[in-house]
Amino acid sequence: MMRRAHRLTQRMSSTIAPTAGQGVNPAPTHMLPPVSLLVEQPDVGAFNPPKRLLMGPGPGNAHPRVHAAMALPQIGHMDGAFLQMAEEIKEMLRYAWQTKNPFTVPCSGTGSAAWEALCANLTSPGDKHLVLVNGYFGLRHCDMASRYGAEIIKLEKPWGEVFTPEEVDAACQEHKPDMIWVAHAETSTGACQPMDSLGEIARNHDCLLAADTVTSIGGLPVRLDEWGVDAAYAGGQKALSCPPGIAPLTFGDRALTKMDKRTANGEQVKNWYLDMNMIKQYLVVNDFGVPRVYHHTAPISMAYALREALGILTEEGLEASWSRHRDAAEFFWNELEKIGLECHVDWEHRLPTLTTVKIPEGIDGGKVVTYLRENYSIEIAGGLGALAGKVWRIGLMGYNARRENAALVCAALRDALDAQGYYRAPGLLYPSRQHSRSSFHGVA
Repeated sequence: MMRRAHRLTQRMSSTIAPTAGQGVNPAPTHMLPPVSLLVEQPDVGAFNPPKRLLMGPGPGNAHPRVHAAMALPQIGHMDGAFLQMAEEIKEMLRYAWQTKNPFTVPCSGTGSAAWEALCANLTSPGDKHLVLVNGYFGLRHCDMASRYGAEIIKLEKPWGEVFTPEEVDAACQEHKPDMIWVAHAETSTGACQPMDSLGEIARNHDCLLAADTVTSIGGLPVRLDEWGVDAAYAGGQKALSCPPGIAPLTFGDRALTKMDKRTANGEQVKNWYLDMNMIKQYLVVNDFGVPRVYHHTAPISMAYALREALGILTEEGLEASWSRHRDAAEFFWNELEKIGLECHVDWEHRLPTLTTVKIPEGIDGGKVVTYLRENYSIEIAGGLGALAGKVWRIGLMGYNARRENAALVCAALRDALDAQGYYRAPGLLYPSRQHSRSSFHGVA
């Protein structure tokens, strides 16, 4: 019996052991028979994307440290080290938002995923949403919330203007909404909505206040608890200097109460992937020793990126980041005036992170966008919706919020406008193309 076992071991060893020159992974001796493939093997070559200075409405260029963090080895999403990192992300998000909300989490997906999570979890069929529409993204909330059964009530202003507390209060008195939705930073117009008194109005009318902070978090003052905001979402790809793919979401006590009431009434969240009742069991530590419950595979590398981006913000400090964005923006606005361009939004309500620049009469705005991309490798964007063809949208966000970038964009704009003959038009007395270029030399 022992000899037979020994001979069997020898035969197995001779079968699996590599011979000289084979290495540890010899070529297979049995190949599959040739087959006819429906789709031919593609020949796409090596991946080599162009390098751009991303100065549009987002994404902006991620911080180099964030790119480095994404290259670190992955760990499992149920690993204790990953869950500890998630707690650090949550803590720093509370700092960035200035909120003490326990339910403050990273949401898998871009900012729109966190936005839809807000709608899916806080909307019962028949709820009234008072939507403050002064730009493209107000209209998007109307679309999104209506898909979850909300009755939409629009309070509208011209794109680029903001709402007064009196206007919001009057609309609440008339319509008795269940939620007020507002874009703190309207990315389509570059307008910053004052938030003072809106939380008080929401409480006086027993409704939730939800805020879009995608283009404001990290780049200008955001104080959710002070403002009385009940639910908010953001994106990582703008002032946080993180690539798109993971998004902050926070619910306060009144929002969580709304969720609990829906559950008690037997309502099921209409989106499994974004059901925050289930996400809570995975991402929120409880006091009862109940183990975390797997929901979906978290985007590990994107979580690394957000962790590093928030770490950079925390190192710099909120006030310093806000000041840096404001300084770069005001420098940019002044330089735009020097080359004969005008901003769409009044100074007092302009976002430091996103500027809408009026396209001069007779200028093809799309050609300017193309000119900057092809000649300077700079990305800016045109307008959306009612502002399409009327403005450019130019971002100074996160890692890119520096004076040298603002100066470079102005030089490129000056060149692009000159290429269309703008400065040769009668009545325009701006510096020559040669002078414009030299005036920016040494600043960029």
